[in-house]
Amino acid sequence: MSSTFETVREMIVEQFQLDPALVTREATLESLKIDSLATVEFMFLLEEKYKFEATAENIELRTVQDLVNEIDRLVGAQLSNPQTKQGAA
Repeated sequence: MSSTFETVREMIVEQFQLDPALVTREATLESLKIDSLATVEFMFLLEEKYKFEATAENIELRTVQDLVNEIDRLVGAQLSNPQTKQGAA
């Protein structure tokens, strides 16, 4: 299992007080009772944890794996372009 998945899973369990057995890669956010507002708020926590900056792109996050994939993508993009976070000072 990816370390991103394990970390996201732990954070979801803690943030939303869920049974860890329910938080699988295939679990939909809807089935976990995580609505779109809660997802946005959770992304802020993930930004803090992983030190990335989410984009304003309209992405569809339906499952826990979608969330993991998006984090990996954003962190990867940040690593390949380290000036993204610093911006124009």
